Amino acid sequence: MAVQIVDNPAKKRFEARTEDGTVAGKAHYEMEGDLVVFTHTLVDDAFEGQGVGSSLAKGALDEVRGRGQKIRPECSFIRSYIERHPDYSELVA
Repeated sequence: MAVQIVDNPAKKRFEARTEDGTVAGKAHYEMEGDLVVFTHTLVDDAFEGQGVGSSLAKGALDEVRGRGQKIRPECSFIRSYIERHPDYSELVA
């Protein structure tokens, strides 16, 4: 499923949005200076198994990389995504 990944700093989360704007998944974070601490990732049940979580993780990590920031993956989903895609390991502080 094609989703757009959008940072929503007011809610401290990256969102995976469908074409009609429905939030299909969320990757919550806290900021510690320039460090992005991923705390929890959630995909809505209606979108499970459609690649939304992986798209969300990739999009969020790409955005963080583009900003020159580092992360701390407290969220098990983000942590396991990085383990499966080691090209993101340099983002881990």
